[in-house]
Amino acid sequence: MFKALRVLRSQGNQFIDDLRGAVPAGFRGRPAIAASPCAEGCDACVSVCPTAAIALEPVRIDLARCVFCSECVPACPEKKIAFTPEPRMSAALPDGLVVSADRPAPTPVATSGALRALFGRSLKLRQVSAGGCNGCEMELNALANVNFDLQRYGIEWVASPRHADGLVLTGPISRNMAEAVQLSWDAMPEPRFVVAFGACALSGGLYAGSADVDRAFLERFPASLLVPGCPPHPLTFVSGILDLLGIR
Repeated sequence: MFKALRVLRSQGNQFIDDLRGAVPAGFRGRPAIAASPCAEGCDACVSVCPTAAIALEPVRIDLARCVFCSECVPACPEKKIAFTPEPRMSAALPDGLVVSADRPAPTPVATSGALRALFGRSLKLRQVSAGGCNGCEMELNALANVNFDLQRYGIEWVASPRHADGLVLTGPISRNMAEAVQLSWDAMPEPRFVVAFGACALSGGLYAGSADVDRAFLERFPASLLVPGCPPHPLTFVSGILDLLGIR
C-alpha cells in the first residue's frame, strides 16, 4: 500500500478538472493566419500542402483537409501562417471548418435541441475504423482514461452498434470497409447520428481521390459533428460533443 501511495504522489494529479478550458502544451492545433498581404504572385503555401487544404485570395485553410503537417509555415516567406495549441475547432458543417484572417476560428458547434433532449444525460458511442492508421483510434481510446474521463458526462463507448446512439467514424472509408460501416449503421437503433473524426473521415485526407476509397456512406448520412485533426486531440472531440449536446 505504501508503495502505491509513493507512486501516486510522484505522478501527481493526472485528472484534468476543466476539459473545456484546458490547452495542451506542445500540441499543433488551430492555425492562425495573419492579415498581412502576401507577396505578389506567391503561392508557396499552396504548393507544399499535401491535401490541397489551402486556397488564396484570401489565404484560407480548410481544416477538413488539413493534416496539420505545418509544411506551409516555413514555406511562406511572409510568415502568414502559424499553428497555435488551441484544440477547440470542431464544427457542424463543412463550410464552418474554413479559417482565414477575417475568420480566425471555425463556426462554433450549435447545440442540437433534439440531440440534447435525447442524449444530454446519457450517450452511447460506437467507433468504427474504416481504413485508418490507428492514430485517431488511439486518441479516442484516451477519452476513457483518467486524464479525460469522458464518462463523467454520461458519454460511454460500447462494444456493439446495437447499443449505440452515435457512430464515430475514423479513416477515409476504404472500399473494403464500406460495407462494414453501413452494417454498423444499420444495426444502430433510431434515433442515431454520425461523428466524423479526423482528416481522413472528414475529407479522405491524404487518400482523397483514391480508387480504393468509397465515401458514399457520408454522402447518404452526413455527419452531425466534424472533428478536424490528424489525429485530433481528445479535447477537440470533447469540446465538440459537449457543445452539440449542450452540456456545460
